[in-house]
Amino acid sequence: MFDSVTSVALGSALDGLTLRQRTIANNIANINTPNYHAKRVQFEDALAASVRSGDGYAASTISTSQEPAQLNGNNVNLDTETLSNIDTVLRYQFAARAASSEFTALRTAMRTS
Repeated sequence: MFDSVTSVALGSALDGLTLRQRTIANNIANINTPNYHAKRVQFEDALAASVRSGDGYAASTISTSQEPAQLNGNNVNLDTETLSNIDTVLRYQFAARAASSEFTALRTAMRTS
């Protein structure tokens, strides 16, 4: 059960979302750092392809944002980071609940056998 495509995909999603939350926090921490460029975490397309292939594992990638920079060379936008964080938190909660349901089903199956 722990190596099912669903379980592995949920683990990959939680890992990717955790990395995204750390990256957003780092972007916000560097909002006034000259020449700092925001980072973005992607994993959803790789995860979808991995699930279609029957694996479920997907690594996250970090890229540098190409959004326009301010006069000091920094391109962190607090509004963008805040919205991205809210989206990430909601996705994390959803994935965590799904993973919890997987464990609950396994625990129930173990008790009844």
